[in-house]
Amino acid sequence: MRTWQKDAYEEYFRTSRRDFLLVATPGAGKTAYALTIAAELLARREIAAITVVTPTEHLKHQWSRAAQSLGIPLDPAYRNAQGRASADFTGVAVTYAQVAAHPALHRARTLSKRTLVIFDEIHHAGDALSWGEAIREAFEPARRRLGLTGTPFRSDANPIPFVSYVEDAGGGMRSSSDYVYGYGPALDDGVVRPVIFLAYSGEMRWRTRAGDEITGTLGAPMIPDQLAQAWRTALNPEGEWVARVLEAADRRLTEVRRGMPDAAGLVIAGDHADARAYAALLRRLTGTRPVVVLSDDPTASKKIAAFTGSADRWMVAVRMVSEGVDIPRLAVGVYATSVSTALYFAQAVGRFVRARQRGETASVFLPSIPVLLGYAGEMEAERDHVLRRRDDEQQEFAEAQRGRDTPDQLDEAPFQALQASAHFDRVLYDGGEFGTSAEEDDFLGLPGLLDPEQMTLLLRTRQAGQLRKRGSHPGHDRNGAPAAPPTSRETLAALRKELNGLIAAWHHRTSQPHGVIHAELRRACGGPPLAQATGEQIRARIETVRRWTSSGR
Repeated sequence: MRTWQKDAYEEYFRTSRRDFLLVATPGAGKTAYALTIAAELLARREIAAITVVTPTEHLKHQWSRAAQSLGIPLDPAYRNAQGRASADFTGVAVTYAQVAAHPALHRARTLSKRTLVIFDEIHHAGDALSWGEAIREAFEPARRRLGLTGTPFRSDANPIPFVSYVEDAGGGMRSSSDYVYGYGPALDDGVVRPVIFLAYSGEMRWRTRAGDEITGTLGAPMIPDQLAQAWRTALNPEGEWVARVLEAADRRLTEVRRGMPDAAGLVIAGDHADARAYAALLRRLTGTRPVVVLSDDPTASKKIAAFTGSADRWMVAVRMVSEGVDIPRLAVGVYATSVSTALYFAQAVGRFVRARQRGETASVFLPSIPVLLGYAGEMEAERDHVLRRRDDEQQEFAEAQRGRDTPDQLDEAPFQALQASAHFDRVLYDGGEFGTSAEEDDFLGLPGLLDPEQMTLLLRTRQAGQLRKRGSHPGHDRNGAPAAPPTSRETLAALRKELNGLIAAWHHRTSQPHGVIHAELRRACGGPPLAQATGEQIRARIETVRRWTSSGR
């Protein structure tokens, strides 16, 4: 077991408890940890049966294969109609929807034997009030319950069953985890890959239903309706933006394959029509037909399994390749969907972070949409599930329904996409921003094998070189005076994380995009983008945000 798994194992058995909630970043090894706990409980005869509850059908089979490797036979084909499970299996793997369809059946199964229930991505138990009620009814009699999640944050008022909550300072109820292993520690331990985000902007032009032609630039301030339409224009398969980004992503994949010969790319599409169109663009670009996985395809699981063990370059998917799906060779991603929830974004990025050897990197291409850039800049932030106060419940529930982590279901007024240009905007990594459009080739050509420290050093070195070419002098402040002594890397990382956390809180309070908040802070405090800012400059921005918060601005 990995070090964190050993620590979490000891914590699990330190005291006897019926419920245990593990929060571990995608790719850290939650499945192996949970099955090790299950094997020990079976050996101690504390349990006699296991039920694994998953979000999707595909994950049932993935859990069954992993359990079989530890000598635990789980039936992934169990159906509600059969009633009693086969005696050949120690347990079953079922979906949340399957349990919600017949909670009384699963309660009877749970009562029949001393059962451990493992909830894979337990936040799905809060997807709907009816699901939560069904999960509680079915598994309340369980001897032990182990909740797993890598993305423990939602914004609705649905409590997650079997999770403890404590009141926070803002009046909400915050979930209480028993063990947390976040992306930052996992990156330090070499358990996950460092992720660089390559953002692409461009000018979008579209026609509204009223016949008005509107032009907007991705990343520039826009009202919500215009931002949504500009985003949809960028993702239009007939426009230049998608073709340009897919070309850049394929070039990046070629570079990554120099160090990872079997590295693969994944395009996350918003709907079936776009997925097929993106696949056609990739085929014209590469000369090879990519694998296409759609949510209504009965052979989807087989396609994913075949792709996992092949040397194929590209997969295009809708919904099926989501949280928990294990394709370790995925190293390049294109976020070509307009789903804007933090949960879905974290699930998508989680497909690329699983490290097989130290030094592997991941690259994710995305549009320069402020909310996405904000999520990318907060990769190391861990968010507990917070229940909103009851007076906010109806509004928050409606927002949650509109922002469900499902493929694009866009209800904006009809419009016609007319033109979508594309240009490289910036790279985001470790809370910092790097690059200009003139440096795209430099970033696409980054080596595919770099550890986090090497990645940081290389990005900063290239950034410093570009600043020198433009006549800037990083060693002096804007008045020409010698700069203060440099702040240590660890302190800078902590300051960036603190500032990004404050900006995220201000965003949730005001709905201002993260990019707009960063720009206001630079206007108020001076200094370069966050990646080049000194410790003193970051501290000044932190104090400014705090003043905004205390005064209410």
